Amino acid sequence: MPVQINIGLNKKVGEANYGSRGASVNLEVELDSGIIEDPDRLRSQIHKLFGLARDSLNAELHQDDNQHSTNGHHRNGNGQANGNGYSHRSNGNRSSNGRGATQSQVRAITAIANRNRIDLAPYLQQHGVQAVTDLSIGDASALIDELKGQPAGNGGRG
Repeated sequence: MPVQINIGLNKKVGEANYGSRGASVNLEVELDSGIIEDPDRLRSQIHKLFGLARDSLNAELHQDDNQHSTNGHHRNGNGQANGNGYSHRSNGNRSSNGRGATQSQVRAITAIANRNRIDLAPYLQQHGVQAVTDLSIGDASALIDELKGQPAGNGGRG
């Protein structure tokens, strides 16, 4: 009776503007049951399979690098590109995949606004939302960058 071995790896890499992307690979192979009798040969086969999985995973992520960057313009998680590394949508609609602002983005926006005494209402209105939690992930990233450039006590847009 053959022996089945299942090897799986996944990897997540961070991207600009609080984004990330990942890939995973799983290999399932059948080996001769006699391999159990030779632990060194079994470990060698497992090592080779992990190497193959690792190489495939890295190739997939590097392939994504080419798709995420075009002529020096970075693509965000929504596949939209501009020279700033993020896309700006003023209609406030979330991307087609429904990805809303992350909890980390919401905390960052709130902390920056509180620390610098910035009224968020005009910023949220520009993005077509009423609450920070309603922002898309891309709009939240753009807003963080915008708020970081505002002087303390601005109270609104200047």
